[in-house]
Amino acid sequence: MPRSPEQIQQEIDAARESLAATLDDLAFRTSPQRLKAQGVAKAQAFLQSPPGIAVVSGVGLLVTFVVTRKIVKAVRRR
Repeated sequence: MPRSPEQIQQEIDAARESLAATLDDLAFRTSPQRLKAQGVAKAQAFLQSPPGIAVVSGVGLLVTFVVTRKIVKAVRRR
C-alpha cells in the first residue's frame, strides 16, 4: 500500500525530532564543563575514601623521604 505525502512528511518530521533529541543528548554528555565537574567530583570522592587517603599519605611520605635524603646528602658534602 503506497504512503501518502502526509505520511511521508510525518515520518520525516518524527525522524528529525528523534535525531535532534539524540544530538542534544550527545551535546549534554560531552559538554566540557560537565565532564570537568564530573571529574573533579570523582577525584574528590576518591581522595576522601580510605584508599585515596592511603595514596595521598604514601605520596606524602615518599616526598618527605626524598627531600630529607637530599638535605642529608647536601649537609654531608659540606
